[in-house]
Order: sequence, then C-alpha cells, then structure tokens
Amino acid sequence: MSKYRGEKNANGLIDHSHKAYKGIRRMLYHKELVPGQKIAYRELAEQLRMSPTPIIQALKWLEIQGLVRHEPHRGYHIEPFSLREVEEIYELRELLEIALLPIAIEQLNEEGIQQLKTALKAHLSAVREFYLKERLFKNMEFHLTLAALSKKVTQLRILRNIFDLLFLKYGGNYLPIASLKSVDQEHQEIFDCVVSRNIKGAQTILSRHISNVKRQVLQSLRQMLEEDEESEY
Repeated sequence: MSKYRGEKNANGLIDHSHKAYKGIRRMLYHKELVPGQKIAYRELAEQLRMSPTPIIQALKWLEIQGLVRHEPHRGYHIEPFSLREVEEIYELRELLEIALLPIAIEQLNEEGIQQLKTALKAHLSAVREFYLKERLFKNMEFHLTLAALSKKVTQLRILRNIFDLLFLKYGGNYLPIASLKSVDQEHQEIFDCVVSRNIKGAQTILSRHISNVKRQVLQSLRQMLEEDEESEY
C-alpha cells in the first residue's frame, strides 16, 4: 500500500509540474513574465493555485530550455534579451532548415505538396493586425511543415525547440510591419521552388529569407535596448 501511495504521489507531482510548466509558458506567451524579470516563485504558486514544489520543478525544465536562469542565493530570473543569442538562434535555424531542404524535396509527394500549400495559405491569410500572435504562429508552422517533409524526427524536434525559444522569449514584437510583405513573397518563392524541385533555388531563397528576418529582428532589438537605456536617465 505504501509503495502504491508513493507512485501515486510521484505521478501527481509530475502532473502538477506539467500544469505549472504550461502555466508559466502561457504567462511568457502573454508577456506577463518578461525577460530580465525576477521570479517570485511563491507568488507564482499563488497565481497558478498550487504549491511551490511543482513551480520549482517547472522552472528547472524551463532553465534547460534557456528561458529561465537560476543563480545561487538569488533565485530564478527570466533570461534577459541577448543579441548574441538571437544571432546564434538564427544561424542554427539556417543550418538546420537548409540541410533538410534537399531531403524534403527528394521525398516530396502530392500529400506533402498539399500540406505545404495549406500551411502557406494559412500564413498568407492570417490577419495582419494579429501578427504578434496568429501570424507569427502561422509563419512558424510553414517552416516546420517544410522541415517535416524530410521525415528527420530528431532534427525536427531541435528545430521546434528553436522556434519555441524564439516564440516565447522574443515573440513577434521585433519584426517590423513593413517587412511582412517581403516575408509573404519569400514564402511563396520557397514554395514554388520546392514544388518545382529546384533545390538550389529553394536553398538560396530560404537562406536569404532567414538572414533578412535575423537582420530585422536584431535591428529592432538594438533600437528597443537603446530606448530602454535612454529612459533610465
């Protein structure tokens, strides 16, 4: 009986930790927790209506993902913005997506074409006013759908984690509205090259596309950080 209770308690802790994990991610998504912020985990436990133990476990999971930092005697903080991190994320994105393209095109069939076409249409039809949420999500799904055509499970999981970090920490706040038209056009060009099985053309456009987005995001982040510094004086 004692052993059964122990297993039940362990499973209960896992369930509560997962609930806490999802709750904190939701707060990151809605910018209720922002980069650089100190986390009062007891207050967080009250907000999510659970004990501190699953909250701490969830924070450890988020630390592994690079969203949270723990410092001895100082507690947990949301990881601050890092221009270097953004640069590295986009470099890794480019490496992975470019490497998966030839495999995706080689395995392309009618079903894959329809999946990619649906993802492209969803992105193009997303309401512009909601780009920070809906449109960014649809943009991510287009890229993940394309990568998934390669059927490389491990690489796809890593790519999902990369997008997860970008989505939760950096959001869509830093992609200028003026760039949306070029994103639409580049997605369409990538789709056309993939369907026509033009590997070199698809890789060239995808590389340019990711580089352009990286440049725009870094520029917006630099401007935001400069404005924050000026507002402190």
